[in-house]
Amino acid sequence: MNMVQILQTSPLFAGTKEDEIAQLLCCLEGRTSDFARDRAIIEEGDHTDELGIVLKGRVHITRHDFWGNRSLVTEVAVGGSFAEALACTTQASEVSVVAAEQSTILFLNIHKVITSCARGCIFHHTLIENMVRLLSQRNLDLLKKIDHLTKRSTRDKLLSYLNSESKRQQSRTFTIPFDRQQLADYLCVERSAMSTELSRMQADGLVEYQRREFTLHHEEY
Repeated sequence: MNMVQILQTSPLFAGTKEDEIAQLLCCLEGRTSDFARDRAIIEEGDHTDELGIVLKGRVHITRHDFWGNRSLVTEVAVGGSFAEALACTTQASEVSVVAAEQSTILFLNIHKVITSCARGCIFHHTLIENMVRLLSQRNLDLLKKIDHLTKRSTRDKLLSYLNSESKRQQSRTFTIPFDRQQLADYLCVERSAMSTELSRMQADGLVEYQRREFTLHHEEY
C-alpha cells in the first residue's frame, strides 16, 4: 500500500478520501523519517509538537523507572499513531517511543491538525473530530490496562488481558501483538514467573497457546 492508502486505515483519517488526504498532508506539514530497529523516535524528557503515524514497521512505547526497569505501555503497528496527547502539551515526555523494527514514520504538526485551515475544508473538520475520538479511545485503553495491572496475581493479570483481547477480536482463538518478554513488560510481571503461570494455566485447561496464538476455554472469566 502507498502512504495515502495506509493513512485511510488510520483512525485519524477515518472518513476521508484519497484526494482529501493528499490535500490535508500539505496543510499538516507532513514529513517522513526512517528509523532503524531499537532507535529512539522520542526519548523520555523530549518535547514535541508532532504526532507520529507508523507507515512501516512497529514501534514500542516504553517507560523506565529509576532503577532501569522497563514496562511496555503499548505497541503501535502500521496505521497506528502515537504522541497525540504529548504534542498537545508543553510537557516533557514521560515515555520513550522506540522502533521495534525498521520503521517509517509520518510526522504531522499537531497545531495544524487541531486547527481548521484558512480554507475551512469540511474534511479538516472530520480530522479534528477524529482526533477527539482518538484521544478518548486512548483514555479507555489506559483504563483497560490499569484494570489488568490492579489484579493481584500474575494469573489474574494474564486472564484479564487475554479475556480483553478475546472480546476485542471477537473470538476465543486470537493472536496477541506481544512476544513473551513484551507481554511480561506490558503486565509488569517477571517473564519467568509469567511463563510458569502460563504453563500452569494450560495444564489447568484455562488456555491453549502456541507462541502468540491463544485459545480461551472458560467463558465465565
